[in-house]
Amino acid sequence: MRFTSILLTGLFFTVCIHAQNPINFGILTPNDKALTVYEKDSSAHAVVLYERGDNYFEVINHRIQLVKDYHIKIKILDKKGFEHGTVSIPIYKNGSNTEKIKDLQAVTHSKGSQFRLLPSEVYTNDISEYRSEKTFTFPRIEEESILEYSYKTISPFIFNLSGWDFQSSIPKIYSEFNAKIPGNYIYNRTLIGNLKLDTNDAQIKKNCFYVEGYAGSADCEVLKYAMSNVPAFKTENEYMLSEKNYISRIDFELSEHNRLDGLTDRYTKTWKDVDHEFRNDKDIGRQLTKNSFFEKNVPENLFSETDPLQRAKNIYRFVRNHYTWNGKYGVYGKARVKEAFEEKKGSASEINMSLINLLNAAEINVNLMLISTRDSGLPKRTHPVMSDFNYCLAKVEIDRVHYLLDATDKFMPFGMLPFRALNHYGRVMDFKNESYWYNILPERNNKKQVRAIVQFQVEEGKAIGKFDITRHGYNAVSTYKALSESDRQTYIDRLESSIGENFKIVSYKLAENNNDRKIAERFSFELENVLNGDRVYINPFFVTFFKENPFLLEERVYPVDFGYGRTYKYLLSMVIPEGYFVEELPKKQVVQMEDETVTLEFLHQQNQHQVSVVFDLSLNKSFIQPDNYKSLKKLFAHVTDIQKNSLIVLKKRPEKNESNLSIKL
Repeated sequence: MRFTSILLTGLFFTVCIHAQNPINFGILTPNDKALTVYEKDSSAHAVVLYERGDNYFEVINHRIQLVKDYHIKIKILDKKGFEHGTVSIPIYKNGSNTEKIKDLQAVTHSKGSQFRLLPSEVYTNDISEYRSEKTFTFPRIEEESILEYSYKTISPFIFNLSGWDFQSSIPKIYSEFNAKIPGNYIYNRTLIGNLKLDTNDAQIKKNCFYVEGYAGSADCEVLKYAMSNVPAFKTENEYMLSEKNYISRIDFELSEHNRLDGLTDRYTKTWKDVDHEFRNDKDIGRQLTKNSFFEKNVPENLFSETDPLQRAKNIYRFVRNHYTWNGKYGVYGKARVKEAFEEKKGSASEINMSLINLLNAAEINVNLMLISTRDSGLPKRTHPVMSDFNYCLAKVEIDRVHYLLDATDKFMPFGMLPFRALNHYGRVMDFKNESYWYNILPERNNKKQVRAIVQFQVEEGKAIGKFDITRHGYNAVSTYKALSESDRQTYIDRLESSIGENFKIVSYKLAENNNDRKIAERFSFELENVLNGDRVYINPFFVTFFKENPFLLEERVYPVDFGYGRTYKYLLSMVIPEGYFVEELPKKQVVQMEDETVTLEFLHQQNQHQVSVVFDLSLNKSFIQPDNYKSLKKLFAHVTDIQKNSLIVLKKRPEKNESNLSIKL
């Protein structure tokens, strides 16, 4: 799922580096000026002509600091590319320590003139306790302008040699990353994505780093990584994991620091080390030892249920209803379950650690599980990278059956996870034994079924009928949320407007046998101005599942991830109106992908009095590899075409048909 390879460069071997001098700021080449369309991607609205980053360590004010020099030129090809004229430069801080931006310069090259950014046009914005940014907008941008800027970042945080993104939302003609790393800093590095490096060079430079007051000097590892003609990373956000899993880049992670005083700090640990630290961490391990507090502050009947599964469900329901999630994720930093309980609100960590405490108090086998949310990338399995995790769950085992619980969502049933948490796998922190990886398996029964019955009032020229919509799993949860977020009439109005202007819902009713994994609704409706003229065209789909094909890219180099498998079914029974006969029915279709990953059936039948239509779309797997993208795209073209363009054609009989069959609604 993550396209990753380890770069075999480091202090372990030496290869010759081919030096390339950086391009001087403000100098344009003839090719820069002549480019008006990027031939390798004619749809591009802007293209990076040149990008370079140089990273090195320097002693500044008696302190070793990380210095990053950055230089980029962007050609604006049309007006849609103007959005790249606003730039944000991140600044990280921690207490009194903060990064500094130096030597910032920016210029718009346009029609032979240069328009420079003024210092007064650069703004600093505080975003959070740990982050701020400098922002600016280039002056006088026009089509075919070239935007050029450079700056220097001076950072006290050696962890912030974090890597380099070769790919972005626009193509790049050339992108180069350079680093000079003293030998006492050891970094792991990983190449992410499916693009290959055009340049992958390293060499050892002797005696390149010296700190005043210490004997001797360190050798340096000199690195150069570059890519040419880098395609834009184009996203289809609705059905994908985080682009962090796939965008071509190099990740750096500080593994070891051999200090000048002879001591060594090791940052890449084993899972055994991590397990030990978690047990004793005041914000995690110790927050899971508050059983007695919760026992004293919750209803006693939570623990009196003899059946362990029902006892766990009761506790889960209590926690889910007691708390309001404040929208914060977080595994690290301040987590205080007592305060969160008293305030009845908290972060995902505080809520789910409270759940774990209560389950422990109820003698339910439960452990903390660390995950990364779908928008935050998959955790690395090769070694512990704790910053990969930003969320936690409760993993429960009862009678050898495993359940994953997240009590942040007031509508989520026991054993189901919010969509944001469906990110394939996580790490279970079993404090009594050793931690281990565990797969996230989503709810399997996710279904939306529409069953409609339609007949006609010929004299009024309108159709009347009822349709039942039954939803299971995540489809049911979404409907419960929609009903809670608006009044009933607003909910009905939205459905009416999505169907058509002549469509009117005259009554609505919820079924009595609904539960938290299922919801059934019945709608009675009228459709005006249907029977007009000798020939009538009726689209049988009063409710559609996909109005447009969600897959539009020519090529997709990363997987499609639906999160969970799902089924859509539509069944229509339509009484043929008195005085009409069926002249034409839409084409039947049966389409399926290889291995029946996705199947589509569109069938119909008729007799003297009625027409029946069946549409069945089954997404049997939630994860589809890029090799199958074109097949999936083609199948969904059938899906949208069937729903939009299927027509039942009725023709008026020359003589009146005396039969008048109706279906009991």
